Amino acid sequence: MDDQPSSCHHSSDTSLETITLNVNGRDLDVQCDSRSTLLDALRDNLSLTGSKKGCDRGQCGACTVLIDERRVVSCLIFAVAAQNRRITTIEGIADLESGTDLQQAFVDHDGFQCGYCTPGQICSAVGMLDEAKRGWPSAVTPTSGVEDGVLDDDEIRERLSGNICRCGAYVNILAAVRSVAGDVLAEQDAS
Repeated sequence: MDDQPSSCHHSSDTSLETITLNVNGRDLDVQCDSRSTLLDALRDNLSLTGSKKGCDRGQCGACTVLIDERRVVSCLIFAVAAQNRRITTIEGIADLESGTDLQQAFVDHDGFQCGYCTPGQICSAVGMLDEAKRGWPSAVTPTSGVEDGVLDDDEIRERLSGNICRCGAYVNILAAVRSVAGDVLAEQDAS
């Protein structure tokens, strides 16, 4: 991956502009038209192919990345809207506090089958654990966030419900996330 601008290939009748995206801690110039999605810019322009194009409609979660530490389906955001924000893809997830632990947990608990959804699942889990650590509520714990520093199975399922696994590896994904969740939330209680 070089720092030279590359171009999004959409339509010959549109003008291209150069934007700078901060991806995995690096500022990278990308030349694209204003209709290019962040997913296309990452995959086609920056050769970061970990984020997958599943449904291309924001329904499957395979393209989930973190923007400013929050989960985003990258097929629904324009690349130009991601300028001046910190983008973390699966390729940079190991640099985050719980990223390496989650990646290892997915291996240890066989949290994948075909692996297509795995990058989005892991990015979403990192974002979800950060949300829980901050005490953000969910549909399971709507008023005060995570109770007693514990993410039970229903809580994990609800918080990851936007990520679909066509192979049905949910039991193992749940086990992987559960194995890391306690340690992440224990850090919250210690601080």
